[in-house]
Amino acid sequence: MADVLSQGEIDALLSALSTGEMDAEELLREDAAKRIYTYDFKRAVRFSKDQVRSLTRIHENFARLLTTAFSAQLRTYVQINVTSVDQLPYEEFIRSIPSVTLLNIFDVSPLDGRFLIEVNPNIAYAMVDRILGGSGAGMNKIENLTEIEKRLLSQTFHYMLDSFQQAWQSVIDLDPVMDDLEVNPQFVQLLSPNETVAVISLSTTINETSGMINVCLPYVVLEELLPKLSAHYWMQSPNKERNEQEEGNLKRSVHKADLLIQTILGTSTLTVEELMYLKAGDVLELGQSVHDPLVTNVGEKPKYYVQPGRKKQRIAVQVREEIKEDVDDE
Repeated sequence: MADVLSQGEIDALLSALSTGEMDAEELLREDAAKRIYTYDFKRAVRFSKDQVRSLTRIHENFARLLTTAFSAQLRTYVQINVTSVDQLPYEEFIRSIPSVTLLNIFDVSPLDGRFLIEVNPNIAYAMVDRILGGSGAGMNKIENLTEIEKRLLSQTFHYMLDSFQQAWQSVIDLDPVMDDLEVNPQFVQLLSPNETVAVISLSTTINETSGMINVCLPYVVLEELLPKLSAHYWMQSPNKERNEQEEGNLKRSVHKADLLIQTILGTSTLTVEELMYLKAGDVLELGQSVHDPLVTNVGEKPKYYVQPGRKKQRIAVQVREEIKEDVDDE
């Protein structure tokens, strides 16, 4: 934010200009010189500020979903937050991560390309330790993972892809599929070294173990989505057609739900001794008049007054009146 001059400073500046102590043209030249910025063509800025903000919002949602998923799976304290969103050359990203780490490479149909999620070794092993019954202690032994541990981690990372898919649903319906699990960054030839990528860093805490999860999104893969990452797109009324479809799906699911319906013929009170000596053919006196309608419960709540009868050799009831619920706000 630019400095705001006080009235005294403004008066002193005008006085210096009028007396010739300061030269207005020199001030203009200095101001023009300040507007010259150094631009590194090897580190091209290809994502706009709007697009970076949109990526931040998407992955904040991803962090919340991932926190819930990992907490449920690992049954321990998990906290994940977005710490930064940067754009840098792919080569620089590869150099910035540990030489031995966990790299999850996955296809993102219908987009043409692959994304990468790097999980710090301490975090990865804390997950394995917790799944196998431990306290969730971190240990960097990724280069010596057994086949069982790799299998467990692969299953865990599938939960991560589910959360990633949900986080991006507001922009596009992705179908992420795990392609490879690698431990050496030098063996991952995802892009050419100078290609720009967006790197979203997530600070992660599992029990008492902390580390980073980095999501690497190549610009060339996201390029067709960039219009949807603008502020204008986010300010539009969101996905009305999809909301109507979701509402229709919800209604169909509710219509197919099973409900327990019971008609109460009456009630009777017996002693334990009488109950013990009941046998076939005994008659129980119910506290229900034959002239009064029966009550049918829907989901354990009284819903209808009905009349008992038969229909095609089956016992049935005929609805006579709906029981109105009393609305009591107190």
